[in-house]
Amino acid sequence: MEQTFRSPELRARVGVIEAPSTEKERSAMSPQSRLVAGILLILVPTVEIGGVSILSLLIGDPQYTQNDLRQDLWRAGHAHAGVWLVLSLVALRYVDEATLSEGMRWVVRLALPAAAILMSLGFFLSVLSPEATEPNALINLTYVAGVVLAVGLLVLGVGLVRGRRTERELA
Repeated sequence: MEQTFRSPELRARVGVIEAPSTEKERSAMSPQSRLVAGILLILVPTVEIGGVSILSLLIGDPQYTQNDLRQDLWRAGHAHAGVWLVLSLVALRYVDEATLSEGMRWVVRLALPAAAILMSLGFFLSVLSPEATEPNALINLTYVAGVVLAVGLLVLGVGLVRGRRTERELA
């Protein structure tokens, strides 16, 4: 038998979770953030395809399994791409809540996914040759990616610490 809890206090105490009943009660994602989120969600399957590619190399290419450096860096590139793209999606839920100018919001929206792409490129392209015994100069993209990620996260963090934007600021 289903129980109903009519008072908001009782509902909160027993952990009843409800969807917001009005548009104003929902945390609104801006059209700009929604666009970036949509693009990122379309890109996430490319990370899955990359994982399948690495798996097929592990299973079917003995030359790939003989190069530990290449295996390690490609694994790192794949892992960073997936985790940092998910971090980018999470950050998009906060960027519109932060006290930031529109330009700084775009810095956050673009920096985090750009860092994911740069990091992966640095790992993948630095040992593209199956005979690579050390990474080439493209490994420096990983350092650039780290800086780009840090900038995006710091800007978002400062914007969130500064406080929530008011209705007047959102308009």
